[in-house]
Amino acid sequence: MSLLPVEDALAAILARVPAVSRQTVALSDAVGRVLATPVVATHHQPPFNASAMDGYAMRAEDVAPDRWLRVIGMSQAGTAFAGSVGPGEAVRIFTGAPVPAGADTVIMQEEAVREGDRVRFTAPARLGHSIRPRGNDFAAGDVLIEAGKRLAPMQIAVAAAANCAHLEVARGPRIALLATGDELVLPGTALGPDQIVSSNSYGLTALFADYAETITDLGIATDDRALLRDKLIATFAGEPDIVVTTGGASVGEHDLVQDVLQELGVTLDFWRINMRPGKPLMFGMRGNTMVFGLPGNPVSAMVTAIVFITPALRRWLGSAEPQHWRLPLLSPTPPNTARRHFMRAELVHTENGPALLPIAQTDSGHTSSLAKADMLIVQPENDPGQQAGTLVEALPIAAFRGEVG
Repeated sequence: MSLLPVEDALAAILARVPAVSRQTVALSDAVGRVLATPVVATHHQPPFNASAMDGYAMRAEDVAPDRWLRVIGMSQAGTAFAGSVGPGEAVRIFTGAPVPAGADTVIMQEEAVREGDRVRFTAPARLGHSIRPRGNDFAAGDVLIEAGKRLAPMQIAVAAAANCAHLEVARGPRIALLATGDELVLPGTALGPDQIVSSNSYGLTALFADYAETITDLGIATDDRALLRDKLIATFAGEPDIVVTTGGASVGEHDLVQDVLQELGVTLDFWRINMRPGKPLMFGMRGNTMVFGLPGNPVSAMVTAIVFITPALRRWLGSAEPQHWRLPLLSPTPPNTARRHFMRAELVHTENGPALLPIAQTDSGHTSSLAKADMLIVQPENDPGQQAGTLVEALPIAAFRGEVG
C-alpha cells in the first residue's frame, strides 16, 4: 500500500467533520469559546453625542479671549442637561455625559476660569472638539464580531457594549483518549525495568483543551486483544464525537489496534501517511464518530495531532484555519527524504524580526526537543536542504492557544 500524501489525508479528514453545532451561553461563560453567529449591533454606541472630557459645553462661535459665558446647568453621565445651549451660554459637563442640544464643542476644565455662574476660557474653541459623535464606536447594523472568532476579553467587552447578555457559540466535540501498550505506566508510578511513562494522553489533552467540550482520558489498554476490545467497546459506549488512540497503529505482531477497531465497525479511510515523524496514522469512522489511531512514539503522536486533528477541531468549531507562516531560517536545513518532514524549530526574535532556528533532533521519541520547539518547519518531499536566510513554510505548534481568534 502506497503512502498517502499529507494534503489528501487532511482533505479526507476535513470532509468528515460535521456542520457547526450551535449552543447559547451566557456572556460571562463565553470567553474562550468560538462564536457561531455574528454579533451585530442593535444600537448606536455612544447612543448620543458624548463628552470626551470633564469641562464645559458651548457654541464654538461664542468663545473669545476674556469673553464670559453664563453657566446654565450641568450634564453628567446618567443625567443629561434637559435644556439647550443658546448664544452666550455654557453647560458644565463630565466625561461620558450627553452633549446638550445647541452645543457644538467642549473645552476641558483645565482651560476654564470659573467665577460664580460665569466661565471664560484660556484656549480657543475648536468645532466638535472633545465630542464623541453618536455612533462613533459602532452603529446599529454593524457586524462587531464575525462568526468563527475566538472570544478573547476584548471581544467579550464589545459584546457587552452591544447589549448582548447571551451569545451563540460552537459546541466543541466530546473527545475520548486511549493509550495502548504493555510497557506504559501512569506518571508518578515507580518504573520497572521494561516500563516507560505514558505521556501521550496528557500532551493531547492539553493540545485539545481549547477545542473540546469534554476530554475523557480512558487510561491505558494493554496489548491483550480481549482486554483492548473491551476497553474500546466501553469507549464507544460513551458516544464520543472523536476517539483518539495512541500506539498499536503500525503492523507489528503486537500492534492490535487497527484489527480491533475494524472488528468493532470502524471503517478505515487510510492508515499510512507520507510524512515523518508519524507515518502510521490511522483515520476512519464508526457511525458519526471520527476515529484517529496515532503512533505511540510521543513526538509522532503530537505532530500528527497538530497536523491533522487540530485542523479538524477548528473546522468543527467553524474557526478559520490559521495561516502557515513563512519565516527565514537562522541555520541551514539538511536534505530531506521522499517523506514530508515536519521539522522541529525554535521561533527566535531577532533585530530583523522573527526567524526559525531548526532543531537537528529527529528521533520520534525525543520529547525534550519537541518541548523546546515553537514551530514545525514544513520541509517538502525530496527537498535538497535550504540555506540560512531562506524563507520556509512553518506551522505554529500551539496556534489556537496562542492566537487571538
